Amino acid sequence: MLRPLLTAVLLLVGGSPVTADVSPQDLLPPAPPWTGASEALIVAANHPWITPAETTGLTDTPNYDDTIAWLRKLAEASPFISLQAFGRTPQGRPLYAVMATRDGVDDVRRLPATGRPTLLAQAGIHSGEIDGKDAGLMLLRDLAFGGKSALLDKANFLLVPVFNADGHERSSEWNRPNQRGPVHQGWRTTAQNLNLNRDYMKAAAPEMRAMLQLIRLAQPSLYLDLHVTDGIDYQYDITYGFHGWGGKFAWSPRSGQWLDEVWRPAMDSALQSAGHIPGRLIFAVNDRDLTQGIGEGPADPRFSSAYGDLRHLPTVLVENHSLKPYRQRVLGTYVLLEASLRTLGDHAAALQAALATDRAARPATLALNWGGQPDSQSTMDFLGIAYEEYVSPASGTTEVRWLGTPKTYRNLPVRVLTKPGIELRRPKAYYVPITERDVLATLEAHGIQMETLPAPVTRTLEQYRLVNPKVGAMPFEGRHLITTQVAAEAVTVTLPAATVRVSTDQPLGDLAIALLEPESKDSLFAWGFMPEILQRTEYVEGYVLAPLAERMLAENPALKSAFEAKLAAEPEFAGNPNARLSWFYSRSKFADTHYLLYPVRMER
Repeated sequence: MLRPLLTAVLLLVGGSPVTADVSPQDLLPPAPPWTGASEALIVAANHPWITPAETTGLTDTPNYDDTIAWLRKLAEASPFISLQAFGRTPQGRPLYAVMATRDGVDDVRRLPATGRPTLLAQAGIHSGEIDGKDAGLMLLRDLAFGGKSALLDKANFLLVPVFNADGHERSSEWNRPNQRGPVHQGWRTTAQNLNLNRDYMKAAAPEMRAMLQLIRLAQPSLYLDLHVTDGIDYQYDITYGFHGWGGKFAWSPRSGQWLDEVWRPAMDSALQSAGHIPGRLIFAVNDRDLTQGIGEGPADPRFSSAYGDLRHLPTVLVENHSLKPYRQRVLGTYVLLEASLRTLGDHAAALQAALATDRAARPATLALNWGGQPDSQSTMDFLGIAYEEYVSPASGTTEVRWLGTPKTYRNLPVRVLTKPGIELRRPKAYYVPITERDVLATLEAHGIQMETLPAPVTRTLEQYRLVNPKVGAMPFEGRHLITTQVAAEAVTVTLPAATVRVSTDQPLGDLAIALLEPESKDSLFAWGFMPEILQRTEYVEGYVLAPLAERMLAENPALKSAFEAKLAAEPEFAGNPNARLSWFYSRSKFADTHYLLYPVRMER
């Protein structure tokens, strides 16, 4: 049950406190009543392996220490279950992975040697969205002692119960007012205030570095990232999405086809049989106006499902509906996890064939930078909730009041994004200077294969000059994002020893392209790894530049015409003496040839 009413204290600008006596759930719309066959998954109160969440009737969730203590006891009692630390958080908490295998494997490095595919399920990347942890504990219990160990004959189960462990312990009844339970909910971001589901490419957080290593060692065949969504109200309680849904875009088209034609029907069937309402991942175009429809399109690889697709690891983003009771969401997650484990085991050969095809592909171009306006439209019959509109005196605009009554919206628009922002040509390889140590360390963390040149070599390569780079004024995820265009030029250069060559003829070649092409908005450059190339480091005084510029004007009529046109077109430039002289400097033989030069070169 929810705790008694609490008092929220809000400090106004004028300094006078105003109190509002509310329950954290008071402002939520009503939830439609629900019962389902999955309720039979809950064990009796006297069961020796009842989970901590079940002792609350699936209304609350245990803290981190209690969670790990329960898992330790399970691992000690069952030959199928083992627990392994795979990393450490900034606040010093160990991160744990739980393995359920027929052989009792106790080290993730041994999972590939079992010959069975591994399902990796990750809970609590946003630790207030913790349904997957409590569902995972229930399933582990039943694999060990509930008569479901036969599932392990064909597949291994690897669970990270809490990915964002520091955020999990920033727990409160007040953290997520748009979510119906559990009573205590963790925080979205880490102790470093980083959102791990924006960190897959830059891999700045120690938690993410640990996860990437876990993926490299365990070599899972299917990756589930378990969340709770927000936004609008609707009937679906368990929603999910992946690249390749309905035959649409995927960097791993064969794996996306397997998810669409094998995994998705199995999930829908299992959930519907258990009394749940599964649906596609839902993002309203406008949360205040459902009539504008649903938005759909590929994600960028900073997010889990897109990152997995880019590295050819079938990945599903699961979003339970925040307005459904915690009990309902946890049980639906259990059903999805169990069905995923069974489906993976039963259809492993087809998935492995799809994976092999995707990992062997070397497409000539790579589509990136998804975003912008939808360019296609379809419709769907949307299982929604009735609502009414009213004008709020607080927001000053029309707001939505959800009424809790199921309603089907026929032919609701689905606005689809199908065109990427850029399509990049695939080079044979990249050459990264040994001076870019953070870049190289991040490539290594992703598992990208690299080779170091043992001696200097002279080669004709392509290099980029940045054109009009722009640095974000406000930080995002601890970084000032940089956007740029590039101008390419061929050069013959001598590369020093220890330069690192990154071939794109490897399974993670597509990932290397997305990380090393500066126009990619999830490249390491875009995430601010090489800001030093944006600054000039040599200077020339006006008493030298002015006569130099005067001589250039006298000797070059075309330059003179270009200068006069710029003066006429840009009054701000015309009135800035330093900018005028800098314009001439950049066109002289004295200019810094490394200014705005991207340090990574390409072999075509």
